[in-house]
Amino acid sequence: MKIRMLKNRIKSLAQEFKTEIISNRRHLHAHPELSFQEHNTAAFVEAQLQSYGISEMERKAETGIVVLIKGKNPDKKTVALRGDMDALPIVEQNDVPYKSIHPGVMHACGHDVHTASLLGVAKILNEIKDQFEGTVKLIFQPGEELIPGGASLMIKDKVLENPKPSGIIGQHVMPLIPVGKVGFRKGMYMASADELYITVKGKGGHGAMPETLVDPVLIAAHMIVALQQVVSRNASPKTPSVLSFGRIEALGATNIIPNEVKIQGTFRTLDEAWRAKAHGHMVKIATGIAEGMGGTVDFEVRKGYPFLKNSPELTGRAQQAAIDYLGEENVLDLDIWMAAEDFSYYTQEIDGCFYRLGTRNEAKGIVSGVHTPTFDIDENALEIGAGLMAWLALNELAS
Repeated sequence: MKIRMLKNRIKSLAQEFKTEIISNRRHLHAHPELSFQEHNTAAFVEAQLQSYGISEMERKAETGIVVLIKGKNPDKKTVALRGDMDALPIVEQNDVPYKSIHPGVMHACGHDVHTASLLGVAKILNEIKDQFEGTVKLIFQPGEELIPGGASLMIKDKVLENPKPSGIIGQHVMPLIPVGKVGFRKGMYMASADELYITVKGKGGHGAMPETLVDPVLIAAHMIVALQQVVSRNASPKTPSVLSFGRIEALGATNIIPNEVKIQGTFRTLDEAWRAKAHGHMVKIATGIAEGMGGTVDFEVRKGYPFLKNSPELTGRAQQAAIDYLGEENVLDLDIWMAAEDFSYYTQEIDGCFYRLGTRNEAKGIVSGVHTPTFDIDENALEIGAGLMAWLALNELAS
């Protein structure tokens, strides 16, 4: 059977398996696990795969799983699909039957959707493996939310070898896109992400006698404002950059100036040379301000994920395949997004395509963003999530 003739078969199977895919997603949503702690999640994935009659699987990076779905002539070509499995340290506020049963842990970024979709892909492709040529490598990945990123550990554990894929495709939920639609972008798409940990040290004491102290709160305030010049005065307008501080901890009181202040933030950009230069700028500015005001500073830059650049060729083929599958009106062009993704590690090794799956439904009140305690999806997206990924894989095998 020619590959294009399988499109309707895949759509039919995605519809047939929709109830099970939703059930899997709800189980995963109710039983979230944090990064690199996905032991029960991995066991659930393995049990589901075995129930589909799939036995060729292997553990990677402890809680990661790799599965091979071999068609006819399996050595002809291999393409990889990736779904991440970890959850976030967020207290869920949704009132739904599948609400997280683990206090303080929630699938607030849609990784339950990604895992359930990839399980759906496994079942679909296993049903039609005698009707396509090549091998599809399914990567169930841990730890996307936490540096150093599960993708980097999976790569170190040779996930991209034996067999080596010609390319890799990943999808991610997008609550800004209505359900039924997907989005693609060729070339540069997402930013690098570094974590900043700053400790400003001074000499604390009574707030009524500031002249006898070295005030780390005041130093920290000057430092935060001054560091913004790294973006506003040093970055090229052609290179988008973001510097944000989300945590400031000064454990004093109304009349107590503490000995130190801790600051945490993030720096993101799309240029590796500028990224390294900016690190030096930030340390130099912070050190100069602290010393000039009589204090000291410890400035740690934890280098995180690299920028994500989609292969123009692979992404172009995938976008056209999505148009064939969903219709041109349901396939959108995406803008650059300054969030980060450890899928970028795969794209440093092989051609990659990272696209967005629409999950929004305003009529149902499903509008919350990712990483919020009320994030949820229109579960009709799961039928598309599984079916489209299966179609993209087979289209790439045939290209």
